[in-house]
Amino acid sequence: MSEWYDNQKKPASNFRKLLQERLDKVNPRRKLSAEEEKRLSKLEAIAVKLKRGDNVQNRQLQTWLSVDEYEQIAAEWDTQKLFREELKDKPSELKRYEDKLKEAIMMRNRSDACHRKGKKSAAYKLDGKCESLCEDALEILQEIVAADASLQIWFDRHLDFGHGSLIDASLGNLPRLVTSRSIEKLSDDSRLVKKIDVKISVVECAIYSIGRDTTVSSKGDRLMLEKFLNTDD
Repeated sequence: MSEWYDNQKKPASNFRKLLQERLDKVNPRRKLSAEEEKRLSKLEAIAVKLKRGDNVQNRQLQTWLSVDEYEQIAAEWDTQKLFREELKDKPSELKRYEDKLKEAIMMRNRSDACHRKGKKSAAYKLDGKCESLCEDALEILQEIVAADASLQIWFDRHLDFGHGSLIDASLGNLPRLVTSRSIEKLSDDSRLVKKIDVKISVVECAIYSIGRDTTVSSKGDRLMLEKFLNTDD
């Protein structure tokens, strides 16, 4: 078996440890001063509290983060608020798909009601209408995404219509908008995180940067560390 396959089989905690070791090898931590040791200890304790969902006062964050790091929390949260405002203004092209999907869901609900009441003939007719509406919805989805690929960010999954795709005209397999409250939705907008997650990200990056030659400043490096350091145990 390949090394990649073997790594996939390891527990998440082992994967986290492997990633951390690779980061440490690329950018090892030098010997810390007593003050740096204290700051590292305080920030690690703060990270544990945040990950438990406990409240950490801003005063405490301000004490142990640098000025730039503390300001980064506000800056990243401002970005999050902008994302949320964007989601309130859905592109009009999505409405055609959304409306057709809602029609299909309504037909399925009516069909389920008829099945429960023993009205099988009526239920089968409604099932047929639901299937037809799902086919229409899939056709609309393919059409609007082909015209504007940027619309993909509004959906709860990657839109792949090729051979072997899990997206088809079955109601349960049709993508939902990230703004939907449907229980069928697979995920929210990947850009959105809670404020506590913003704090965790900044604190984790601050912990990583203590005693290292370079700090994590670029967006790409920050995202990499979020994935590496915040891997669930």
